[in-house]
Amino acid sequence: MGRPLTMARLLRALLLLLLLWPLPTRTHCPDFCSCSPDGALRCPDAGPGFTRLEISQSDSLERMEANAFDSLLNLSEILIQNTKNLVYIEPGAFTNLPRLKYLSICNTGIQKLPDVTKIFSAEFNFILEICDNLYITTIPGNAFQGMNNESATLKLYGNGFEEIQSHAFNGTTLISLDISSTKLEALPSYGLESIQVLIATSSYSLKKLPPREKFVNLLEATLTYPSHCCAFINLPTEDQNISLFIFENFSKQCESTARKPNNETFYSTIFAESELSIWDYDYGFCSPKILRCAPEPDAFNPCEDIMGYDFLRILIWLINLLAIMGNLAVLFVLLTSHYKMTVPRFLMCNLSFADFCMGLYLLLIASVDSKTRGQYHNHAIDWQTGSGCSAAGFFTVFASELSVYTLTVITLERWHTITYAMQLDRKLQLRHAVLIMLAGWLFSTIFAALPLVGVSNYMKVSICLPMDIETTLSQAYILIILVINVVAFIIICACYIKIYFAVQNPELVAANKDTKIAKKMAILIFTDFTCMAPISFFAISAAFKVPLITVTNSKILLVLFYPVNSCANPFLYAIFTKAFRRDFFLLLSKFGYCKNRAELYRMQNFSAYTSNCKNSSHGANRAPQNALKLSTFKCQYTTVLEETCSKGC
Repeated sequence: MGRPLTMARLLRALLLLLLLWPLPTRTHCPDFCSCSPDGALRCPDAGPGFTRLEISQSDSLERMEANAFDSLLNLSEILIQNTKNLVYIEPGAFTNLPRLKYLSICNTGIQKLPDVTKIFSAEFNFILEICDNLYITTIPGNAFQGMNNESATLKLYGNGFEEIQSHAFNGTTLISLDISSTKLEALPSYGLESIQVLIATSSYSLKKLPPREKFVNLLEATLTYPSHCCAFINLPTEDQNISLFIFENFSKQCESTARKPNNETFYSTIFAESELSIWDYDYGFCSPKILRCAPEPDAFNPCEDIMGYDFLRILIWLINLLAIMGNLAVLFVLLTSHYKMTVPRFLMCNLSFADFCMGLYLLLIASVDSKTRGQYHNHAIDWQTGSGCSAAGFFTVFASELSVYTLTVITLERWHTITYAMQLDRKLQLRHAVLIMLAGWLFSTIFAALPLVGVSNYMKVSICLPMDIETTLSQAYILIILVINVVAFIIICACYIKIYFAVQNPELVAANKDTKIAKKMAILIFTDFTCMAPISFFAISAAFKVPLITVTNSKILLVLFYPVNSCANPFLYAIFTKAFRRDFFLLLSKFGYCKNRAELYRMQNFSAYTSNCKNSSHGANRAPQNALKLSTFKCQYTTVLEETCSKGC
């Protein structure tokens, strides 16, 4: 009984000892190298058989001393990988390695780019791989000078790079450069002339590339953003690769000459034999070198400026200036007028503000187009993902929906006023109009803000419209907006048809003036929504993922149809009306201008008011009761129509 108990205690003690015993660290030191107790490494020359050195999965290696790899004349490969405790490589650690072909330093804890300027490799296409070192943030100037006398490939992916200094690639003939998965925001303009392969995938901070002229030998580019490929697709003829020029000039000889395996026959038809002996030819020049770039631009972001056509560039400035100046003038005159704020005036102020916001949207688009003209591919990402495009998109959706909403309310108010002209208690009051327009502002703001929180977005296209329909919610959002606009159009049509037939009613003995007023208003509303019809048609087809028009052509609709109402409304609804001209001259008279014209308008208003009152009183004395009612209705109805013409037309 005592022995089993003693054994159990002994086993528990052994188990506890194993748990508390420190685990041995991996202290494997590479062959032919010496590892000091303080974590330093040094590898002296071990003879001609020492060609490859690999250091990996080492927890004890913390630093590499200067001359750690010095004059290893036969060494061709060095791999230092998965050594997280390696935090420092002293300058001069890699010295005089003439046959080194491949140096890899990956997944370490170093915080500074290793010094490779004393390697002096004589190998063709030397490969330097520095990857997954998250603490290296900067590539200093002349960082690779002296590394290699021939061409070099730099694989610098997965590091914490945030900056490459301007002359980092000095003294290096780069053939291939990989900077994928880094935080770099720009590339230097120097040292890129010899690059043939550029890889920059998942480099989301790299939104701008150096000018195309810096990549004179580039043949293959794999980038993060499709817009960057536009720099290499839209090339002027004179900037294309020189090999293409040679190929075009000698294509007939390439096709007709029977070429030997060493191509001597072909070249002997062009050059003298004495010239052939001193030239080192690129025998592959008969095959044209065509630059390949990925990812290719898609249908939503073609390789063009924001305004694809020059005539659109002119028109958008004209329309946005008219929209902004016209609507500001209307707002200023209506808000400073000494006349009482009526419902039509209040609604007209809301319509002018909505159209003013549309003018701001066009101004933003036109300004960015002018700034980025010819170089939009370098600004596309900053613009479409930035706050400027989001603001422009918000303005256009808010303005469009508030304008449609206000036009609908104006039409309903006119119809209600005419229909219930004799029932003064049912007349729309200003407080009611304020509540109705508050609802319109709330509705427009919500719909304009939804793309900012992930329901569709304004980043899909350069003109910042919510054209993302990838998700069901985004598709539903676009369809709801379009359906609301169509319903508003139907309501406006129905109301103005009723108004028109009310004017034609013989029981009301409508005057010719009444008919003209109704026709004018109908023309205005139909013109507004006729301009919107093409956009609604193509937008609905695109919402169902059956686009009938390209983004390039949709910009024509954007400029010629979409904002025309915002430009025309202040003139058609206010500036061209007698009421506005009256308010305008009365306002000028306050500042000492046009006093005679203002006084004339005051006298006309007083005479018209006196005449109407006399006619109404005389008619009331002579007419029977039924005629009196009809006359009263007619008087109020005419007043409403005159108000409609002056405030709404």
